[in-house]
Amino acid sequence: MIRVNKHYAKLQSSYLFSEIAKRVKAYQAENPAKKVIRLGIGDVTEPLPLACIEALHKAVDEMAARATFRGYGPEQGYDFLREAIAQNDYRARGAQINADEVFVSDGAKCDTANIQELFDDKITIAIPDPVYPVYVDTNVMAGRTGKVSKGRYKGLVYLDSTVENGFVPALPEQPVDLIYLCFPNNPTGATATREQLAAWVRYARDNKALILFDAAYEAFVRDPALPRSIYEIEGARDVAIEFRSFSKTAGFTGTRCAFTVVPKSVMAYTKKDEAVALHPMWNRRHTTKFNGVSYPIQRAAEAIYSPEGKVQTRALTDFYLGNAALIRDTLADLGFAMTGGENSPYIWVNVGKDSWKFFDKLLKRAQVVTTPGAGFGRCGEGFIRISAFNSREAVEEAMQRLRKVIK
Repeated sequence: MIRVNKHYAKLQSSYLFSEIAKRVKAYQAENPAKKVIRLGIGDVTEPLPLACIEALHKAVDEMAARATFRGYGPEQGYDFLREAIAQNDYRARGAQINADEVFVSDGAKCDTANIQELFDDKITIAIPDPVYPVYVDTNVMAGRTGKVSKGRYKGLVYLDSTVENGFVPALPEQPVDLIYLCFPNNPTGATATREQLAAWVRYARDNKALILFDAAYEAFVRDPALPRSIYEIEGARDVAIEFRSFSKTAGFTGTRCAFTVVPKSVMAYTKKDEAVALHPMWNRRHTTKFNGVSYPIQRAAEAIYSPEGKVQTRALTDFYLGNAALIRDTLADLGFAMTGGENSPYIWVNVGKDSWKFFDKLLKRAQVVTTPGAGFGRCGEGFIRISAFNSREAVEEAMQRLRKVIK
């Protein structure tokens, strides 16, 4: 008799963004004449940079001729893209990452979800709260947690991110094995200093722990004092795996390309305390279960690192940060406290009340979609996340609507 994975039954009833989509769809069905402005899920709206489009077209043309046609490519990614990433995103900033330590994929969500397959099911996991739901849900699916109680799964160590600590959680008070960190943070938009990340690296080294560092929004960092990679911190190569995405950097949400960095020096341990390199394990997992990103898409991603591509992607992220500034200014005028929106495309707004009710209020009275903070964890209650990803016209109209309904 075929049996289901019993751990799926522990999952809360609906994935956050699916629930939002369901509520928005129901509202639009009842109010078809109302124009809804989406500042919730964080999907981009602006076209791909011209350098990427030109590279994409050229690569498609190559596929039309026998002499330049490409069939199956390397699952880890083509060397031209892996080297461009290693040189421009890491070595240029003093982080010694080699091209063969870069694994190209179709999205950071998939990689942050799949990486946990490398680890024992009895490890102790530290999860920030609020947090991107994928980190939690995939460990629930794998059987590493108990049932949910009062919004939290038993067996996880939750790290509270609050106004008081600037939404940068303190080190765990107990030993943990696996640590999820995300900076600039989703959902809070908070950033971590070099000193704060250095403390996490020291903790991981002292406890033989591993940091999973989600840097999907690093391209929005404008403060030169802030690190854009955990590998800018001394010793991080030995205790951290980093995830990045081109989705927000260059508008690749519909094009799909990302990468994960697994240094050859990063280790996990057997029950006998024997060190095992994670690089060959991830290589085996990646090449066994992933088909690779298509050649034209990888050429488009490579173009991000050309002189023209760098200028164009900077302009693209500047555009969304301009939206974020407009949102911040409006909310400040309305008397709200917030974080994010300066080195991040997300604004985390303290609404001081039930976040789902506030979400519904903005949807029904202003036709503006946000994301309720409660969907990111217990510490997210009382907040909403507003995304800067939309056209300038749409953001301006949304802010005008908020001024009318929030008094």
